[in-house]
Order: sequence, then structure tokens, then C-alpha cells
Amino acid sequence: MKKILLGTSGMKVSEIGFGCMSLPTDVNEAELIVNTAISQGINYFDTADLYDKGANEEVVGKALQQHRKEVVLATKVGNEWNPETDKIQWNPSKTYIKKQIHASLKRLQTDYIDLYQLHGGTIDDNAEETIEAFDDLKKEGLIRAYGISSIRPNVINRFLKNSDISSIMMQYSLLDRRPEEWLDSIHQAEKSVVTRGSLAKGLLTGEGLERAENMDGYLTYDALELKTTLQKLMSVHDNLHALALQSVLQHQTISSIVVGASSAEQIKSTIDAYETPVSTEQINEAKTITRQAAYQEHRK
Repeated sequence: MKKILLGTSGMKVSEIGFGCMSLPTDVNEAELIVNTAISQGINYFDTADLYDKGANEEVVGKALQQHRKEVVLATKVGNEWNPETDKIQWNPSKTYIKKQIHASLKRLQTDYIDLYQLHGGTIDDNAEETIEAFDDLKKEGLIRAYGISSIRPNVINRFLKNSDISSIMMQYSLLDRRPEEWLDSIHQAEKSVVTRGSLAKGLLTGEGLERAENMDGYLTYDALELKTTLQKLMSVHDNLHALALQSVLQHQTISSIVVGASSAEQIKSTIDAYETPVSTEQINEAKTITRQAAYQEHRK
């Protein structure tokens, strides 16, 4: 498994990362999946304090306990859950971030987090205060690097200009190519992109056409366009899963594709696809078939 530098953090992450949100709550089952991922060369594990209201971090902490020094562990903050009302509110304040990290550290059974990410963000946030919180946590040794998880251009631009982020997590796939507008500028700023949704809810796998039958389209593709597009992509390469992964990894600013799995077999399937050869010509052809849309909102 190829490892890529994550921005200027000095950390190298596997091109295929593990999205922990889909891990089963049973620790033994989770450990089996995590161990399989590690055996396949995956070293990047991504969770969030919001997943299962903190329970996912607990499972991840237990599953990774014996491998802590081998992995790059990432989590996210900003969505404050009230256990009394069960409501979630956005809270990117310095006070909340510096308090919440200790809860995450406890659940993850570690004394530091490799990558701490702001889980969202709006242009109305007090970004200066948020950045101060992350910078303080770095100085205190509680985190090694920080980033944001956002698809909003105005939020991304603000953090690129005013902070020491190492990475930006954003949804990016052959069926959602909106980030391509920003990839070159992110690379020029010496930051990395970590992707999510790169298999488009399983549409860009061997089960794609079957899944499309039960969906009323996807993003800018209506139901008929979606099925037609998938059929055309499958004529480009007989392994759509592999084509999807390599098309995303083609750009030099992509450090890792975060892929979820609820079983060891799903991890192995993704690794098999990752190791399947895909030519540059096939990637270029795939991009002539799919649509390059742009973000219409949150640009100012």
C-alpha cells in the first residue's frame, strides 16, 4: 500500500484509509475488521465524536489499542450533542473544542490525536477563534496536525489562507467531481485532500447497476442518466470499483480515500480493486463520460 504525505504534517497516510463510521458496535467484530485493514497496509483511520454519539470512538479506541503507534488516527469535532435533549448544535468555539478533545482522547484510549478535524463550518463562524484552538492543541502536544471536513468553497478558502491546516476532507468521486475546481490551488498551498464518498454509496462498485435500480438518481444525475453513465463507465473498465478509486487518486493532492467497511470481506474487496491496474487513458475516458459540476453555493 502506497503511503502519501499528509500536507506538511510529516505524517504519511495509506492511499486507502478506513472510515470507521460503519464499524459494528461489537468490539470483537470491529477488531477483526481493523486487523484485516492493517494487514492489507491501511494505516489511516478516520472517525468523529458525532458518530454514534461517541460510541464509535470507543469502539475504535479498543480496536486500535494494540496498534496505536502504527496508525494515523483522525477524528472530528464541532457538532455538540446534548444528551438531555438528544439535539445536536454546531459549536466551533475555542472553549468547546479544547474541552471536547479530552472526551475524544478518553474514548479513543490515547494521549494524542494525529489529525483533528473541524467537522463542518460556515462563513459566519468565528474562524480565528477556531484556528487558535487547534494551534493551542498542537502546542500542547494533544494533536499532531489539524484539518477541516468541508465542501464549502468559502470555508475552505478561509482556512487555506489563515490557518496551518494539513488537510481538507471532501466528497469526491467520478459522479461528484465538484472538488476538481479547487484541487490545484489546494496542492499549491501544500495541503492535502482526503476524500469521502468516492464509491458514491456503492454505485461505483460491482453492485452499482443493482443499487441504481433502487435509487431515484444521484446528485445531478437523474435515474436514467445514472444507469446510462454507469453502463458507459463499465465499458471503459471491467472493474468499476478499481476505475473509481484510481480516478480519484490520479490528482497529486489526494493523500487518501476514506472507505468504510462493515466486514473484513469488504475491506479485501476494496484492496483488490485498489491493486487492479487502471490506465491513464481509461481514467481520462471515464472523465469524458461523467459530469464536472461546480459548487453553486457558499462561494462568497
